[in-house]
Amino acid sequence: MRSPNFNFLQPVSQPGDAGARVIAVTSGKGGVGKTNLTVNLAVELNRRGYRTAIFDADLGMANAEVLLGISPRYTLYDYLYNGKSMIEIIAVAPAGVSVISGGSGFVELANLDYQARKRLGRGLQELDRCFDFVLVDTGAGISKTVLGFVAAAQEALVVLTPEPTSLTDAYGLIKILAKYNVHNQIMVVVNRAGDEKEAWRTYQTLQTTTERFLQVRLINLGFLPDDKTVVQAVKQQQPFIMQAPAAPAAQHLVQVANRLLAGRQAESPGGLQSFFGKLMRLFG
Repeated sequence: MRSPNFNFLQPVSQPGDAGARVIAVTSGKGGVGKTNLTVNLAVELNRRGYRTAIFDADLGMANAEVLLGISPRYTLYDYLYNGKSMIEIIAVAPAGVSVISGGSGFVELANLDYQARKRLGRGLQELDRCFDFVLVDTGAGISKTVLGFVAAAQEALVVLTPEPTSLTDAYGLIKILAKYNVHNQIMVVVNRAGDEKEAWRTYQTLQTTTERFLQVRLINLGFLPDDKTVVQAVKQQQPFIMQAPAAPAAQHLVQVANRLLAGRQAESPGGLQSFFGKLMRLFG
């Protein structure tokens, strides 16, 4: 693992800013490339000068770390119970992206006493000043834990593929979020599309059904084509945006980042303090 150089952890937000832009990246089913999109999007945002962190909230898994070729020494649990600082639990990947592993720390949020909550608040305030983006890599599906992370985040990004089962499960996830009035708009990325037409058909099918039955607006961030360079990059534990920047998947990832940046809702409340505050209420 690369030795962290925390000189880069300098405040980037101005007084009164809402804090980091917290985006939950999720999916209705596993195996759709959610974590791979999260990692590469984080790398691309970081490359553009946006200080970006990944909060690995896929409990029991460490796919983001595996894809980045790192092994964090500490997790959020160590911050809460073992006296580690926020700086100590941050792992920095060779790509420059910071990774914070949740471990079992997320599960413990509901059990924190007053002093622990106060300490967590101070740590999150520090992180909010240090990052522009925090991408929360959730698990897949519609478990209470996954829904909690998505509900607590400022924004939600759903990843799906053109497979009928993926489309059905993505709609099921959005339907539950709509039922509880969690987000009135949700970003969507279609992954592993055969071509642009297939990606557009997939998105349109989801959009048509959603607009007909749910009060949720979908935002199309684009698609990533089925690209063999992605598989090769995964095997080598390298983000494909770095290993093969001229490949089709990398070029489309750049477009996804463009649309994500263009669609920022500046008036929306956010930040890690808000995110964790909601998590503690939801998990409690």
